[in-house]
Amino acid sequence: MGIKDDAVEVRAQGWRTLAALHGLIEAELERALQAVAQLSVVEYTVLDALSRQDGWHMRMQQLARATALSASATTRLVNRLEDRGLLTRILCADDRRGIYTELTASGIKLLEEARPSHDATLERALAEAREVPELAPLVDALPTLHAHV
Repeated sequence: MGIKDDAVEVRAQGWRTLAALHGLIEAELERALQAVAQLSVVEYTVLDALSRQDGWHMRMQQLARATALSASATTRLVNRLEDRGLLTRILCADDRRGIYTELTASGIKLLEEARPSHDATLERALAEAREVPELAPLVDALPTLHAHV
């Protein structure tokens, strides 16, 4: 194996480690959010992303980027959350093709109920991951990542 091959393997191993950390955390969050609020991780992510917006709304394409979903998957997800009364869609006054999504009072309430469980579960999952030697460097790097995004 040459130097170039070694570099590829190092990146591949890094990716596998990152995927393992993500999978571990996501599984823990999924269980906790289902138990407390009947929400999936991606549904929680949508509610959380909407709650952080000035004016409490986002364009659908922004929401797709925030959740790392395709446009069609985002539409299906928004449909489910709208059917549950957790968010609503609003047509953009300036651009008839534009659609905003906005939390409803029920969505805000459910998010506020779910957030403590989400945060505690995330903290616990990260602490457990820190005990795994292969995952510890990634967990330790997380607090610095927001500065680079």
